[in-house]
Amino acid sequence: MAAVHHAPNPPVIHNFATTDALVDTLANFLIKTQKDAIDKKGRFTIALSGGSLPKMLRGLIGNPATKWDKWQVFYADERAVPLDHPDSNHNLCTQDLFSKVPIPKDHVHTIDVSLLDDLEELSDAYEKELIREFAQKDAARFPVFDLILLGMGPDGHTCSLFPGHELLAEEDRWVAYLEDSPKPPPKRITLTYPVINHAAKVIFVATGEGKAEVLSKVLDRPEEGLPASRVKPAFPGQVYWFIDAPAAAKLQQQPSPVNL
Repeated sequence: MAAVHHAPNPPVIHNFATTDALVDTLANFLIKTQKDAIDKKGRFTIALSGGSLPKMLRGLIGNPATKWDKWQVFYADERAVPLDHPDSNHNLCTQDLFSKVPIPKDHVHTIDVSLLDDLEELSDAYEKELIREFAQKDAARFPVFDLILLGMGPDGHTCSLFPGHELLAEEDRWVAYLEDSPKPPPKRITLTYPVINHAAKVIFVATGEGKAEVLSKVLDRPEEGLPASRVKPAFPGQVYWFIDAPAAAKLQQQPSPVNL
């Protein structure tokens, strides 16, 4: 019998009048997703980006429903810098979130900083971290994260997948490296589309009027092929957008505000 290929589900857009409302609903969404994952398989696997995203997770701090001991955290991308460097996504997530919650240190999977001078080794080592967590437990061709949480740059990049870059076409590797990021620092590793698009859920968070122009391109004109618009989890996966009113200002069809 031939395999049945389903088209990706269309994105679900949640529009919030205020950032605080977004933060509260995002926390509730994560806690429900976490509970479903733990009930199903005893752990919650999540990949995070940096930028302004860690601050948006403040609704989890002090929330007793967050089962930090069940979280396995990876980075959707990381800069090839020491873990305490200002450009490090791990440093950012630690400052804004992990230093304020009781997550076991070994449940946060960081890059091997002894390999910073060899990006191929660095990305291979991080891929092996993923293999240890996923391949031995799930026996999947690609890891299936319960949730990947992403931001988006003003050029439409997400993770360290930039417009026009050759990594947009990567189909095999779980983790890839680049030495020529158009945004500093130039040396990075990143999850690839096969990993991102195998996730059960992907959430983008985009806030502020500075994101309005690119958001309209990604959601209204996906045929332009900006990196964020290429995030289309395979069925039954789902991509969600958590946006505020300023970011939504230029969308052709205004999503209804989410009322709490």
